[in-house]
Amino acid sequence: MTKGHRITVEQGTDHVRVVHEGQVVAESSRPLLLRETGYPARHYLPPEDVRTDLLTPSGTTTHCPFKGTASYWSLPGAPDAVWAYLEPKPEVAAIKDHYCFYDAEITARQG
Repeated sequence: MTKGHRITVEQGTDHVRVVHEGQVVAESSRPLLLRETGYPARHYLPPEDVRTDLLTPSGTTTHCPFKGTASYWSLPGAPDAVWAYLEPKPEVAAIKDHYCFYDAEITARQG
């Protein structure tokens, strides 16, 4: 990592729900929380908590020198709304195959 740049991945305690056009696309009470210098904290959801049948691979990829190459999926009317690192760098290996959404509702863990 470059000087002053830091990434941490920890087990999150928030309840994360993703709703698109009135349909729950993902809901998880066990997200991974990724914090990266200069970016907002992001919740990465385990694939078991995501309605992957609603996702369409987009063919878009982006590369982060710290996390690796991200693959993207679209929802109806929302291109590239979801991404995941299928082969993340070793420093962030925990997020492998976990999905991250641009629009997610975060609530404090209940109970």
